[in-house]
Order: sequence, then structure tokens, then C-alpha cells
Amino acid sequence: MKQKFSTLFFLLLFLLAGQQTVAQKAPNPFDIEQPSLRVFLPAPELATGRAVVACPGGGYSHLAVDHEGYDWAPYFNKQGIALIVLKYRMPKGDRTLPISDAEAAMKIVRDSADVWNLNPNDIGIMGSSAGGHLASTIATHAKPELRPNFQILFYPVITMNQSYTHMGSRNNLLGKEVSAELEKEYSNEKQVTKETPRAFIVYSDDDNAVPPANGVNYYLALNKNKVPAVLHIYPSGGHGWGIREGFLYKNEMLDELTTWLRSFKAPRKDAVRVACIGNSITYGARIKNRNRDSYPSVLGRMLGDGYWVKNFGVSARTLLNKGDHPYMKEKAYQDALAFNPNIVVIKLGTNDSKSFNWKYKEDFTKDLQTMVDAFKALPAQPKIYLCYPSKSYRTGDNINDDIISKEIIPMIKKVAKKNHFPIIDLHAAMDGMPELFPDKVHPNEEGAKVMAKAVYQALKE
Repeated sequence: MKQKFSTLFFLLLFLLAGQQTVAQKAPNPFDIEQPSLRVFLPAPELATGRAVVACPGGGYSHLAVDHEGYDWAPYFNKQGIALIVLKYRMPKGDRTLPISDAEAAMKIVRDSADVWNLNPNDIGIMGSSAGGHLASTIATHAKPELRPNFQILFYPVITMNQSYTHMGSRNNLLGKEVSAELEKEYSNEKQVTKETPRAFIVYSDDDNAVPPANGVNYYLALNKNKVPAVLHIYPSGGHGWGIREGFLYKNEMLDELTTWLRSFKAPRKDAVRVACIGNSITYGARIKNRNRDSYPSVLGRMLGDGYWVKNFGVSARTLLNKGDHPYMKEKAYQDALAFNPNIVVIKLGTNDSKSFNWKYKEDFTKDLQTMVDAFKALPAQPKIYLCYPSKSYRTGDNINDDIISKEIIPMIKKVAKKNHFPIIDLHAAMDGMPELFPDKVHPNEEGAKVMAKAVYQALKE
């Protein structure tokens, strides 16, 4: 292990504004009047580009910075992983303090990726006990650019529900008088979405301080949202063991963690970012394993590890802002913009063909232009592809292929011509294949492959 940086301090306000950080003399380890980072970098010949930001526990009243922080450095550095230990401020009545410190830590690590030889697409967060609550809060609440790529949680406090939370952590973070809304907001098992990062969760069965039910319910929420997660509960150990030798199952736990860390690969540092915008057809509705078989997932495998393809599809959404479910009002749209893609593939219009949406057809080209203007304004200045909607084998007042082919496609063509955008003709690509559309609208796994191939060929051309 080679520690290249001792203690790196940052003033939170300046850091969030993107100002340069300044190294200062190290204070007492438990002096947390100001947040600080201590960075442990692996030897250059071992470095993988992966990093973990560690949030030690302490009930939101103090920090166990050694066995839940610094002492983890040899383990991670031997695997080529950088460890960055965060000393965050205690709430003392202001819950935003530790949260903003953790968000700031994520920002500075990504901003320093080139300096520290890190992959900004492979930055995880680790937390123990109350630090696990902080880590899972960042994983479930932070904006996309601050969200970690994975989370490692040791005996974490997850919920704020009084029936099984750690009351000391709850009271220190939220206060003794807590509204139902505030309790729900920071009960992180209730804040999981499909965008929450993958998780490694560990408890002891005899933990009386933080009941394993915290992690069980968090795991179930992750599983429900199709987020990869593992949960290990060891027979004994109590609470707060960190990486101490006294934990009977330490070696077993480290082996499990090592295997898990090796089980997934992050997009390359220089990967071309591809954002797939669309409705349920993009999302992969009615496909059993959409994370593997939706068209963006298939496209990602076809393009290879030089590309990072993300699925921003949302079921039932319209391009029309006056439609029943406008895409541009969805969080997925904001997440797609925050992704700052190099390539954007827009496939919307199917749900706009419904009679109660198409009465606003005069706005279609205007709304499409609004969307593409937002992507054109991004720093990456992405190349934008407009797709003709996939073939629908329905007509009538609901989704109507006559409207798609005779009215929506000409409007998309008009916007593409105006902006000099390439077109991907998914309508023609999916024509004459009714057997690939079990419900006449959504393609099955084989249909998704046809779509992915059409998009792949357009991108490679």
C-alpha cells in the first residue's frame, strides 16, 4: 500500500462550487468541526481505477474512524482499490450536514479522478452502522452525478421506523419529534428505485443495536426494483466489528466481499456514453429479464466495453407535454441529461398516437425540438439519433399504427431534417414480424434483438 495523501480537507461551500481544495495540518482524529478526507491510493502497478468512499459509524454522534475507516486501507489497496475515508460533521440538529459532506466527498473524488488515477464510473460508497445509513442515503437520494456506482454496507441503520431503527441514530439525525413524512424520507428502504446502485449488505444475527431487519427490508426493496444485491447474516458478532480481528467471521466476510467486488465490471473511464430515451418498448416492458434482454441491454453487449449504454425508458410516456404521461416531466429525463451522453437515441411517439393524446398533435414537433435542444446544450454535445416508432400491430382509439405511420413519422422526419439528425427507422425494421409482438405493441426478447441490431448498425455507420 502506498499512501500518497495524508489528510485532505475541504471547505464544503467551496467544494460544492467546484473550487480547488487545500491540504491542511491534520487535527485530532475526532475533531470534526470541518469535514475531511483521508486518501489511501494503491501502488500504481496495482491500481484498477476503482475507489471506495468510507463513512464510519458512530450513531451520528461520533466517528469510529479506525476499524470502520482507516484500517480498511490495506485490504482495498491490495486489490488495487483506492480508499477515501470521510470524516463528516455530526448533525447536531441539522441533518443536512453529514449528507452534504458525503455528497461533497463523492464530488471531489470524481473531480479528482484524473489526479488520483481513478475511473469516475467506478466510485463506490461504504458505510458502517449510522455511516451505513449515510451511505445508503447518498445511494438513494443523491443526484445522478453524485450517486455512487455501488454500495457496501456493514450492519447499516437503514430505516427511521421506530419499531426497528437505532433510536440514537434516529434522534441525532432527525430529532426526537419527527413527522411521518420526514421519517419516510430517511427510511431508505422506502426510497429505493431502479437507479439505486448495487449493494453488498452484512449483519450479525445477534446484533441487538441495529436489527438485521434493517438490511433485510432494504435488500427486498432492491430486489423488487431489480437492483443486484447480496445480503449476508453471520451467526454471531454483535455490532460494530468493522475489520477487527475479534470478529469470528472476518475472513469469511472478506472473502465474500472480494468475490462480490470482482463480480461486476464498471464502464471504462473513456467509455462513450449512450442514452436510450423512450417509453415501455425501450424500458423492456413484458420482457422477463429486462436488465439482460431489453434493446438497450442488448445494444450495450453488441457495442462492447468501449461504450456505456444506459436505459432511460419509462413505460406509458408521451413526447407530448400535454399528453397523459409526458416523458419530459419524468425523473428519468433529468437523469438522462445529467448522464451527459455522447450519443442520444430518442424513440418516442407510440403513446402519443392514442386519440386522447393526439388531439394535441400541433405541439408534437415543438415538444420534440424542446427535447433535442436540451440534449444539444449539454457539455458533451452529443450526436442525436431520432427513431421512427416501432411498428404497432394495433389501430383504433388506443395506440394506432395508422397515426404513427401517416402523421407521427413525417413530423419526426421534419425535425430530423431541420437539425440534420440521422434517423433510425425502427418502424420498417419491425414491420412484417407480428409474431415478435405478443400483445401487438411490445416486442419480445427476439424483437428487442431486432431493434438493437438496427440501432447498432446506425451508430456504427
